[in-house]
Amino acid sequence: MVNLHAAVPDLDPTTSFFGVYDGHGGKVVAKFCAKYLHRQVLKHEAYSTGDIETSVQKAFIRMDEMMRGQRGWRELSILGDKFNKLSGVIEGLIWSPRGEASNKVDDWAFEEGPHSDFTGPTSGCTACVAIMRCNQLIVANAGDSRCVISRKGEAYNLSRDHKPGLEVERERIVRAGGFIHAGRVNGSLNLTRAIGDIEFKQNKFLSAEKQMVTADPDVNILELCDDDDFIVLACDGIW
Repeated sequence: MVNLHAAVPDLDPTTSFFGVYDGHGGKVVAKFCAKYLHRQVLKHEAYSTGDIETSVQKAFIRMDEMMRGQRGWRELSILGDKFNKLSGVIEGLIWSPRGEASNKVDDWAFEEGPHSDFTGPTSGCTACVAIMRCNQLIVANAGDSRCVISRKGEAYNLSRDHKPGLEVERERIVRAGGFIHAGRVNGSLNLTRAIGDIEFKQNKFLSAEKQMVTADPDVNILELCDDDDFIVLACDGIW
C-alpha cells in the first residue's frame, strides 16, 4: 500500500487544491492521480465558468480514461519504475506550478499500437480532495479516505466511506453484474469506489458512474465561516 498527496496552494490566484491518494494492489494509480488529477480539474471547461463541482467530478472519471490509452500505459510504466524528480515528482508529494497544462491539447486519446489491447491498471487508489476558493470548500471523495472539518472545536465529517455495506453501493454492484462476499466486491475489493481497479469496470453497456466499482465521487460543498478552525484530509497512512 502506498499513500501520496498533492498540495497546490495556487491552482489559480483564488483557488487551492489538496488531495490524498491511498493506493491498493500497487502504487502506480496513486502516483498517477497525485500527478494529474488536479491538472484535469483545472483543464475542464466547467472550471472556467466557476463550476468546480462538475470539473472535479469529471476529473475523477477522467483518470480512468487517461490510464487506458497508449500514453497512459507509458506513464504508468514510468511511475511503476521510480519517481522522476525532473518532472516535478517528489517522494510523498506531487506538485505543479500554477496553471500548468491548462491550455494544452488533449493528447490522452486512445492510440492504436503495440499496447492497444491494454485495458488499464489492476491496482487502484482512493481519492479525497479539498478545493478552497474564497469562502467556499468543495470536497470530493471516492473510497474510504476522509475529510473532516473542525468547527468551534467540534469535528464534522465532509466525506463518506464507500463500503459494500451501504445499500446504494450494493444496488449498483448487483445491477452491474457483481456480488458481495465477505464484505468485498466479488469477494476481492473492500471498497466500492476507487480510481483504477479496471477489472471491476468492464461492463461495456454501462457508463463509468454505473460500474460495480466506480471512480464517481461524492461531492460536498460548504460555505466557510469564522467558526471554522481547520480541515483534515486523511487515509490510514497520511494525515
